[in-house]
Amino acid sequence: QMQLVESGGGLVQAGGSLRLSCAASGVTFETNSMGWFRRAPGKEREFVAATGTAWTGGGRYYTDSVKGRFTISRDNAKKTIYLQMNSLKPEDTAVYYCARFIGTAGSFNSRYYDPLEYTQWGQGTQVTVSS
Repeated sequence: QMQLVESGGGLVQAGGSLRLSCAASGVTFETNSMGWFRRAPGKEREFVAATGTAWTGGGRYYTDSVKGRFTISRDNAKKTIYLQMNSLKPEDTAVYYCARFIGTAGSFNSRYYDPLEYTQWGQGTQVTVSS
Protein backbone atom coordinates (compact mmCIF):
# COMPACT_ATOMS: atom_id res chain seq x y z
CA GLN A 1 0.00 0.00 0.00
CA MET A 2 1.25 3.45 -0.90
CA GLN A 3 1.76 6.12 1.74
CA LEU A 4 1.70 9.74 0.63
CA VAL A 5 3.04 12.80 2.43
CA GLU A 6 2.45 16.31 1.10
CA SER A 7 4.59 19.31 1.94
CA GLY A 8 5.35 22.79 0.70
CA GLY A 9 2.22 24.66 1.60
CA GLY A 10 2.24 28.03 3.29
CA LEU A 11 1.10 31.63 3.24
CA VAL A 12 1.88 33.67 0.16
CA GLN A 13 0.71 36.95 -1.31
CA ALA A 14 -1.36 37.04 -4.47
CA GLY A 15 0.90 36.73 -7.49
CA GLY A 16 3.42 34.64 -5.61
CA SER A 17 4.53 31.05 -6.08
CA LEU A 18 4.71 27.83 -4.12
CA ARG A 19 5.86 24.33 -4.98
CA LEU A 20 4.06 21.44 -3.37
CA SER A 21 5.64 18.02 -3.04
CA CYS A 22 4.05 14.63 -2.50
CA ALA A 23 6.44 11.89 -1.45
CA ALA A 24 5.34 8.29 -1.91
CA SER A 25 6.47 5.08 -0.31
CA GLY A 26 5.37 1.50 -0.13
CA VAL A 27 4.68 0.52 -3.74
CA THR A 28 6.22 0.79 -7.18
CA PHE A 29 5.80 4.46 -7.94
CA GLU A 30 6.46 4.74 -11.68
CA THR A 31 3.47 2.59 -12.62
CA ASN A 32 0.99 4.79 -10.75
CA SER A 33 -0.82 7.79 -12.14
CA MET A 34 -1.16 10.51 -9.53
CA GLY A 35 -3.32 13.52 -8.92
CA TRP A 36 -3.63 16.72 -6.92
CA PHE A 37 -6.95 17.84 -5.49
CA ARG A 38 -7.91 20.69 -3.20
CA ARG A 39 -10.67 21.56 -0.79
CA ALA A 40 -11.46 25.13 0.07
CA PRO A 41 -13.45 26.01 3.20
CA GLY A 42 -17.12 25.21 2.69
CA LYS A 43 -16.55 23.71 -0.74
CA GLU A 44 -16.36 20.26 -2.27
CA ARG A 45 -13.08 18.58 -3.06
CA GLU A 46 -11.91 19.76 -6.49
CA PHE A 47 -9.62 18.23 -9.08
CA VAL A 48 -6.51 20.34 -9.74
CA ALA A 49 -4.01 18.34 -11.82
CA ALA A 50 -3.00 14.81 -12.71
CA THR A 51 -0.02 13.10 -14.23
CA GLY A 52 -0.02 9.79 -16.01
CA THR A 53 2.74 7.28 -16.56
CA ALA A 54 4.62 5.88 -19.51
CA TRP A 55 1.87 3.25 -19.70
CA THR A 56 -0.91 5.85 -20.03
CA GLY A 57 0.96 7.98 -22.54
CA GLY A 58 2.34 10.37 -19.95
CA GLY A 59 -0.49 12.88 -20.21
CA ARG A 60 -0.86 15.78 -17.80
CA TYR A 61 -4.21 17.33 -17.09
CA TYR A 62 -5.36 20.49 -15.34
CA THR A 63 -8.59 22.04 -14.28
CA ASP A 64 -9.35 25.13 -16.34
CA SER A 65 -8.84 27.59 -13.48
CA VAL A 66 -5.16 26.66 -13.06
CA LYS A 67 -4.10 26.11 -16.67
CA GLY A 68 -1.10 28.25 -17.52
CA ARG A 69 -0.33 28.87 -13.84
CA PHE A 70 0.21 25.41 -12.32
CA THR A 71 2.49 22.64 -13.52
CA ILE A 72 2.42 19.06 -12.33
CA SER A 73 5.52 16.92 -12.64
CA ARG A 74 6.96 13.71 -11.29
CA ASP A 75 10.36 12.34 -10.40
CA ASN A 76 10.10 8.56 -10.40
CA ALA A 77 13.59 8.14 -8.96
CA LYS A 78 12.55 10.19 -5.93
CA LYS A 79 9.02 8.74 -5.86
CA THR A 80 7.68 12.26 -5.70
CA ILE A 81 5.20 14.39 -7.59
CA TYR A 82 5.24 18.16 -7.56
CA LEU A 83 2.80 20.95 -8.15
CA GLN A 84 4.46 24.20 -9.13
CA MET A 85 1.97 26.99 -8.51
CA ASN A 86 2.64 30.41 -10.01
CA SER A 87 0.58 33.59 -10.15
CA LEU A 88 -1.38 32.45 -7.14
CA LYS A 89 -4.77 33.97 -6.46
CA PRO A 90 -6.79 34.21 -3.25
CA GLU A 91 -9.24 31.70 -4.73
CA ASP A 92 -6.44 29.11 -4.78
CA THR A 93 -6.59 29.05 -0.99
CA ALA A 94 -7.34 25.48 0.08
CA VAL A 95 -5.93 22.33 1.55
CA TYR A 96 -4.13 20.47 -1.22
CA TYR A 97 -4.06 16.68 -1.33
CA CYS A 98 -2.27 14.17 -3.51
CA ALA A 99 -3.63 10.72 -4.23
CA ARG A 100 -2.98 7.60 -6.27
CA PHE A 101 -5.16 6.78 -9.27
CA ILE A 102 -6.54 3.26 -8.97
CA GLY A 103 -8.33 2.93 -12.28
CA THR A 104 -6.82 1.05 -15.18
CA ALA A 105 -4.12 2.56 -17.36
CA GLY A 106 -6.67 2.60 -20.15
CA SER A 107 -9.15 4.66 -18.11
CA PHE A 108 -6.79 7.32 -16.77
CA ASN A 109 -7.06 9.67 -19.75
CA SER A 110 -10.84 9.80 -19.40
CA ARG A 111 -11.23 9.49 -15.61
CA TYR A 112 -8.29 11.51 -14.24
CA TYR A 113 -10.60 14.19 -12.79
CA ASP A 114 -12.79 11.87 -10.69
CA PRO A 115 -11.81 11.66 -6.99
CA LEU A 116 -13.60 8.32 -6.75
CA GLU A 117 -10.87 6.87 -8.99
CA TYR A 118 -8.21 7.74 -6.42
CA THR A 119 -7.13 6.23 -3.14
CA GLN A 120 -4.53 6.56 -0.42
CA TRP A 121 -4.90 10.27 0.05
CA GLY A 122 -2.21 12.20 1.87
CA GLN A 123 -2.89 14.32 4.94
CA GLY A 124 -2.96 17.52 2.93
CA THR A 125 -0.99 20.75 3.02
CA GLN A 126 -2.56 24.17 3.56
CA VAL A 127 -2.09 26.87 0.93
CA THR A 128 -3.24 30.37 1.85
CA VAL A 129 -3.06 33.21 -0.64
CA SER A 130 -3.59 36.70 0.73
CA SER A 131 -4.88 39.54 -1.38
